Formats: sequence, C-alpha cells, structure tokens
Amino acid sequence: MAEEVILRFDEVTFEYQHKKPLLDEASFSVRKGAKITLMGQNGAGKSTLFNLIAGTAKPKSGQIHVTNKASVGMAEQTVNRRDFGLNLEEYFAKAFYEVPANLKSRISKAMEAVNLTVPTDRLVGDLSGGQQARLLLAYALIQNPDILLLDEPTNNLDKDGIDSLITFLIMYEKTVIVISHDADFLNCFTDGVLYLDIFTKKIETYVGDYFSVVEEIQNRIEREQKKNAQLEKQIKDRKEKANFFAYKGGKMRKLAKKMRDETEELEDSMVDIRREDKTIRDFVFPAQEIEETGGGIVNIRSVKIIKDHEPVTVETDITIRKRGRLLISGPNGIGKSTLLRELVNGQNPGVRIKDGVKTGYYSQDFATLDYGQTVFDCLEAVLAEGTDSQEMRAVAAGFLITGDLMGRSVADLSEGQKGLLSFARLVLMKPGLLVMDEPTNHINFRHLPVIARALDQYEGALILVSHMPEFFKEIKIDQYLDLGKMSV
Repeated sequence: MAEEVILRFDEVTFEYQHKKPLLDEASFSVRKGAKITLMGQNGAGKSTLFNLIAGTAKPKSGQIHVTNKASVGMAEQTVNRRDFGLNLEEYFAKAFYEVPANLKSRISKAMEAVNLTVPTDRLVGDLSGGQQARLLLAYALIQNPDILLLDEPTNNLDKDGIDSLITFLIMYEKTVIVISHDADFLNCFTDGVLYLDIFTKKIETYVGDYFSVVEEIQNRIEREQKKNAQLEKQIKDRKEKANFFAYKGGKMRKLAKKMRDETEELEDSMVDIRREDKTIRDFVFPAQEIEETGGGIVNIRSVKIIKDHEPVTVETDITIRKRGRLLISGPNGIGKSTLLRELVNGQNPGVRIKDGVKTGYYSQDFATLDYGQTVFDCLEAVLAEGTDSQEMRAVAAGFLITGDLMGRSVADLSEGQKGLLSFARLVLMKPGLLVMDEPTNHINFRHLPVIARALDQYEGALILVSHMPEFFKEIKIDQYLDLGKMSV
C-alpha cells in the first residue's frame, strides 16, 4: 500500500508583483510523516512557500491540497515585534481561535518539549534570542499540528538547545518541513529535500539525507556542465564549417544550410543547468583609524548576568585593543545579547568604549534596520565620509543586494537578505569596533567562510557572540568571556 500523501502542490504560481513570480507552476508532494528540508537561495521564496502551505498566502493559480484538512503549525524565524509586550500566557493564547480551558497545562507541556523554563508572566520581549527561538517552536507545538513547518529553528539556539531539538524531531511522528542553513542539523533527521530554484521558479524533489542530496545535486550539475561543453564544441565546429561552405555556392550552400539546422538542434539540446546558489564576494571590513593609548578600545569591568531569572552584576577585568578578539559565550538566557545591546547603547556603567570610536553593531533581531526605509536609504544612512553612491552600490552588489532590490522596503526583504544588508552597512560604516550578535543567523552556509575571513582580517576591535564553533574557529580569538561560568 502506497504511503499517504499529506500535502500536494499542483502547478502553483505565486507572485508578489505582476509578472515577477516566486513560483511558476510548481508541483510536488509530501508523504505523511516525512521529514523534509526546504532549500533555496536567500530571497528564493522559501518563507513564502510556508505561508502558502499554512494558508496565510494564496496562489495566483494552481491548487494546494492538504489531505483531510490536516492542521498546519508554523514556527517562524522571529517573534513579531508587536508581540513583545505580551506575557507568555497571552502569547500562547493567540494560537487558538477559542482559548482552551486547559491552556496553562498545554503551555507547560509545550515549553517542556522545547526545554524552555521561564515564568509564564514574563514578557516576550524580555526573553533572550535563544529563548525566543524555543518559544516560537513551542507556539507551533501547542497547536499539535499534523504538518509542522520550522523556519530557521536553530537560530540563536545553543548546543544543548540544538541537540534537544534534533532529539525531539527524530521522535516526532508527524510531518515536518524545515528551512535551515545548518547542514549538520539537517542531516541528522531529514529524509528528503525540496529545492526551490530562484531562477526557474520551480521545485525539485530529492530523496535521501541532506548530505547525500547535496552531493547528488552537485554531481548532476557537473554531468550537465560536461555534456554542455561537448555540445558547445560540436556547435562551434558546425558553425565554422557552415560559414565555410556558405561561400562555395551550389550544393555547398545546401550543405551549409543543413549544418545550420543541425547547429540549432544542438543548441536546443543544451541542458539548462540549474545555477547553484551564488556566494557573496570576498570583502573586507574597513577599520576606522584610531590613535590607541594604553587604555585600549573597550574596557569591561563588570557585566550583568541572569541568575534565576534576575540580573546579577559580576566583576571582571577585560581590555580589548586594536585587532583584539573577544568571544562571549554562555547558555541561552544568561544575558549575552543584553550585554552587547547595553554596551553599544552606553547603558552599562561597567563597560567603557574609548571616546570617538565608531561602533558597528550586528543585532540578531535586526534592530539596527529601519523597516520603513528603502534598501537604498538604509545603506545611504551609514555612508562613511568620502564614500559615494557608486561605491555604495558596488559594496551592496557584493552582498547580492542588486539594483532591483534598492527601491524595495527593508520590511519586504527575506531574513537572509536583511542579514546581508546588515553586513553591507557595516562595511560602509568603516567602524573601529565591531559588535556581532549571532552574525550567522539566517545566512546561507556558503557565505559563512567569506564572512569569517573578513572578521579575521579586520584591523579594528571585535566582540562576538556565536553558537557556531565551525564559524568562530576561523577567527583568531584572543580573549574569552563565558558568562555561564562566572561566579556570583
């Protein structure tokens, strides 16, 4: 007996703007209980595909079939800022049309499943990035969905959080579709891949674990490139002969025409190779010229950490100089992002940044971006003195922010594109201090080595929070601050 199909797309087309489709007659099916990875370049429309499955977006044409009205729960990439003022109980209540009488019990079970231990009267906006990541998953789980959609679920999670999530997903008996750039995470539990091609707007279906599928795709591309190279050689040969015989007259002209016809057939046989994800260009973070004295660029004499859900001040003694690299670590909820935010905003009396130092801040929730601006205005707002708009566009293009995106609203960008926009802004700022809070979030794994090299070569001071060892091991870290091991 064939396994039941729980979700099917039949020639679905979707477009945001007229004649600019994200999907063009896309067709695929997902069997009940499958664990599927959704792949595609930043901006290809992966999150939009989730919205189509969830029913919050409607196709222009085609049909989306969900078997027996199976329920769909979606854990989005980020918490909506409008929900920051809700406490956890109010937030979970939004998951239901009618709030169930046993809501508190269901909240407790959902939070336990994702290992989230905070009081339910805590405001959503007061949670750390890692706690919000767990909250988003719990919000989807509390609905007990037949189809669980996870959009970048490992963002902001520490190692324990990721291990807990993998265990949960392996044991979860229902259908799961995941968007993630974490290859090791995906390979642990997925058994198939849907690839959304940003160029053809079609969806390709593959069976197998993540690494096997990636290898299969690469092998196919290499075979197609080899076939095209052979065809191009034949086409060139026939064109040269056709041109030669065309000037001979008589029967030779007929032979030339025959060769031109054969050339057209060969050109039609050329394989339309799927263009693989583009990678951002190599770049540098230009550093502000700073006269460094004995005091260094940043002095950290005390930090606040969260113990039993309350802030506690702990003394420390850290000085960061030019080319200094500080890695801040600790479990989710310990206060890493709060420390960086207060450092940048001058709200922590125990931290001092040298006067005149320009600080570039990568916020994990993109708080430094004005969602109401156009991409062009967002970049122009941080231009360092002496940088013109032509150079600005060149820098943006290196981060795959092309001319067609410049007039769009920042709010309309995908999370991955917002991340690349944030990096472009930091390059244009030319700061003397870079403060990076989870800079790998939402970023295609192909870009990460390029970003790590740029941070390693940066001539200014760097403070970094990251849960991804394979990323920060490429950067020469010379100081470490583990907030989880500080004695109170």
